[in-house]
Amino acid sequence: MISPRFFVDELGRKGLNFFAGVPDSLLKNICAYISDTLDDRHNIIAANEGAAIGLAAGHYLATGKPGVVYMQNSGEGNIINPLASLTDKEVYNIPVLLLIGWRGRPGVHDEPQHVKQGKVTVELLRTMGISYDILSKEEEAARIQIEKAVTFMLETKEVYALVVEKDTFESYQLQKTTENSLPMSREEAIRIVASSLAPCDVIVSTTGMISRELFEARVAWGQGHERDFLTVGSMGHASQIALGIALAKPDRRVWCFDGDGASIMHMGSMAIIGNKHPVNYVHVVFNNGAHDSVGGQPTVGLAIDLPGIAKAAGYQQTFSVSSKEELEKLLSSLMDQTSCVGPVFVEVKVRRGNRKDLGRPTTTPAENKKALMTFLKD
Repeated sequence: MISPRFFVDELGRKGLNFFAGVPDSLLKNICAYISDTLDDRHNIIAANEGAAIGLAAGHYLATGKPGVVYMQNSGEGNIINPLASLTDKEVYNIPVLLLIGWRGRPGVHDEPQHVKQGKVTVELLRTMGISYDILSKEEEAARIQIEKAVTFMLETKEVYALVVEKDTFESYQLQKTTENSLPMSREEAIRIVASSLAPCDVIVSTTGMISRELFEARVAWGQGHERDFLTVGSMGHASQIALGIALAKPDRRVWCFDGDGASIMHMGSMAIIGNKHPVNYVHVVFNNGAHDSVGGQPTVGLAIDLPGIAKAAGYQQTFSVSSKEELEKLLSSLMDQTSCVGPVFVEVKVRRGNRKDLGRPTTTPAENKKALMTFLKD
């Protein structure tokens, strides 16, 4: 395997010392090392992968040096537009080094949401005309690949990609963490909210730990999963799935269980929610200031005023709570149909971390979809 220090040092020797992106579980070791060793002017955890391309382009315009953009392969969808209309050689011809974690690689078992993306990962690069290598797990071979990538970028001013398989980088534990002392865990807060809902209410939960913890809550309570849409992929889009349901089913209250990283990724969606005035919509963001499911890299969630942003976007009511007592009191008020007029925004501040034995949904996405659609018909 490759040492994260070796990889970053090799890039640094070639003049590449600016990183931006969205953390990925396959890249968590290299992302952790970058976070610990580079300052916040040289490593930016972006709102989404497309924004990271913009950051790298700006860095190149200012310095003449390519930036490095890291992401899970699911982020390829977010970078297609800036790759085609900004960095491409037929437009501005700006070099960027892409570091892409290859989830769902054919022949390697992975979760359902990664299977299709894994099949098309390199095909998308080929379609976009982007040269690439699958990064070697041997340092000498990787050194040659880095040399090849940098030489190509400097000569052609084009984008180059290094695709990273599982177990490419040696283990590295993030040291620069900001622990919070908030009293509630995310799992506890999810259970408090989910257990208080009316029988006909619907939940749309975002990707990652939130959907996994909601699924396990239903199992622990001996309940089915027909009331929940578990958005196992499509990070950042759960709020719009929930809005689509809420507008079509005005007699149902729809709850979006969101994360801080996911809500920030496509924050413009909050403006659409506010503008459409769905009175039956409650947007709950469990905010721990971290990308918890991919290594605990920080978000800006706890450094910004999410309820204030929601209020400015047109949400009718906004709240922020950080204790079990505050949350239970608020939920009691919200369950009174006469006093709860949406869209409502609720920020629930929670601790980082999760149970080590946390499972994954045992139903397939197709089964989850069918059960929810049947529930919505009744």
